[in-house]
Amino acid sequence: MTAMILAAGRGERMRPLTDTTPKPLLLVKDKPLIQWHIEKLASCGFETIIINIAHLGEQIMKSLGDGKKWGIEIIYSDERKNGALETAGAIVKSLPLLSEQFLVINGDIWCDYDFDLDFKLDESLAHLMLVANPEHNPKGDFVYQDSYYTFSGIGYYSKQIFKQMPLGKYPLAPILKELISEEKISFELHSGIWSDIGTPERLAQVNTL
Repeated sequence: MTAMILAAGRGERMRPLTDTTPKPLLLVKDKPLIQWHIEKLASCGFETIIINIAHLGEQIMKSLGDGKKWGIEIIYSDERKNGALETAGAIVKSLPLLSEQFLVINGDIWCDYDFDLDFKLDESLAHLMLVANPEHNPKGDFVYQDSYYTFSGIGYYSKQIFKQMPLGKYPLAPILKELISEEKISFELHSGIWSDIGTPERLAQVNTL
């Protein structure tokens, strides 16, 4: 299974930090945020990681290189000419590089979830990790077991979802909601550590953990 880390966003809420540094390279415990994901993926057996880049993407490529230092292969999906394509658009552009079932991780989250190299979707087209609603998203995103929970930014997907979509800029949420209405998505609740590092305050908070 291949994994994809979403790293193309500008990080407007993180300004002025992201005026000169892409959000995935902001430091958590003296290590770039995205590096925590890469090391965890490598330890879980993933060998190929796709990273999409746009804003200050050259810094990400220079920092991470080809992945050999972690014993993996990093392939970059370059969106700098197109402008960031949002999540679904980024997946469509990267589709030739992805396995039939693949893992996608938001590059701006911090978590202790163990990525599953051998995960199988079975009858579903996607499987999403949910977490308890944080203060900045009290109403949640999706219903699971009769309660609303927040989407963690971690999900397993089938290529089938995206194969007929032309290259372009697409958000993922409307696609997921349609699949939920068709009962083609399964869910799992992650009860461990998770944080959406969307603001300087949350970045500082994570660094105190």
